[in-house]
Amino acid sequence: MEVRSEGGIQVRCDKLPAPVIARTRLQVWFIRVCSSLFLWTCLVQLVAVGELWHPHLLSNITNRISTITQDPLPAVPSPPPLLPARNYTSNGFLRVSCNGGLNQMRAAICDMVTVARLLNLTLVVPELDKTSFWADPSNFEDIFDVRHFIDSLRDEVRIVRRLPKMFSRKYGHKPFEMPPVSWSNEKYYLEQILPLISKHKVLHFNRTDARVANNWMPLDLQKLRCRVNFQALKFTPQIETLGYKLVRILQEKGPFVALHLRYEMDMLAFSGCTHGCTEEEAAELKRLRYAYPWWREKEIVSEEKRSHGLCPLTPEESALLLQALDFHKDTQIYIAAGEIYGSERRLAPLRAAFPRIVKKESLLSPEELQQFQNHSSQMAALDFIVSVASNTFVPTYDGNMAKLVEGHRRYLGFKKSILLDRKRLVELLDMHLNGTLSWNEFSVAVRSTHEKRMGQPTRRRVIADKPKEEDYFYANPQECLCEGTNCDNLLSPSNSSEVG
Repeated sequence: MEVRSEGGIQVRCDKLPAPVIARTRLQVWFIRVCSSLFLWTCLVQLVAVGELWHPHLLSNITNRISTITQDPLPAVPSPPPLLPARNYTSNGFLRVSCNGGLNQMRAAICDMVTVARLLNLTLVVPELDKTSFWADPSNFEDIFDVRHFIDSLRDEVRIVRRLPKMFSRKYGHKPFEMPPVSWSNEKYYLEQILPLISKHKVLHFNRTDARVANNWMPLDLQKLRCRVNFQALKFTPQIETLGYKLVRILQEKGPFVALHLRYEMDMLAFSGCTHGCTEEEAAELKRLRYAYPWWREKEIVSEEKRSHGLCPLTPEESALLLQALDFHKDTQIYIAAGEIYGSERRLAPLRAAFPRIVKKESLLSPEELQQFQNHSSQMAALDFIVSVASNTFVPTYDGNMAKLVEGHRRYLGFKKSILLDRKRLVELLDMHLNGTLSWNEFSVAVRSTHEKRMGQPTRRRVIADKPKEEDYFYANPQECLCEGTNCDNLLSPSNSSEVG
């Protein structure tokens, strides 16, 4: 112990040994480090719990942490502000159960939004078909961005995810179900359907295919159908990401043709088209057709349907067609279809003529496609994205996908779509194959037949009292194609195919 005097005051100093001082300092630093770790751990746990219960509760804290610990990130553009919601008194709720494949349901959704807008209804997010041949269990939100769908149309129609509980069977409410009459205009919905809504408050349309007329609809409703189709029905991020990856892979290898080869089991069975099939295959397809009671046409003469142009082209016929249209052997061809009936055996002639044939299964890994397995509508969505983006689109059958892709490509500036005259094409093919038409004659005839069938601007064909034979609205929505696009030729008499 040492005693010294400072300013007349005696001070007592205890002098500790050096090892003790060093150990004390080490303890202090250890305590500081442990305290810091403890505090950071608590902060991380607090952020995690906050995100679990309320994702935006601690956003200010996490933002400050980011600015301290990370380099500044480039600014992400904020989403556009929501359109003001349309203010109207709802007359009731409209439930719809769509039927068919992806593109048939897509067109139906556009129609049902339009009906809801016309009648001032609240639309429940549509239910998708799970009982058809494809047995796809996908819900609306598995294929389409449901939040975007609701928000992007809020200035036109109110859309809810589900009916209020008071309208459920549990609470004693009995829904009124019916299929609306096909190809109906606004008069039918205002005079026949609106009174039913007023009476029942909830109306369930249990079939939705082709329930709105192609023509004679007010311009604002026609434009709304387009808006739903081209803007509101956006695929989910998962589908878009993989679809655009397919497009990028294809584009990196040069221009490509999307061949919608509708030579699939369901199409052949239900159409009765068995040209080129073995007797065993024809019998198998017939059994499948009879197994589905809702398919009313049972006894079908295949060659008769083919002669009228009502059958999809076979892979062999498709190869001859593409060659006649001067597509070179090294053309990159994407097969936009499901499993081809007869598999690689039937694809062999087409692959021999065009070796650079690819499918989504050959461009993507099994792991990437695994999430879409057994979901035919989600697989079809991938083909839809690629077909719309292709340099040339060639559908071998004019089904719903062919029509909707054609309409999208017109909307994007009349991109080249070769729309086949199958009736004339079958005649030319048979004449060439039986030796009565040389290759040069066949090729010239094919090109001249399709010279004005490349997706150019043209009037939609109208046939009074025969709506099923008219040109389909979604294949050529002419009311929506002239804003920002040169459509001078659209009204040209030489392009008109209208029939009175």
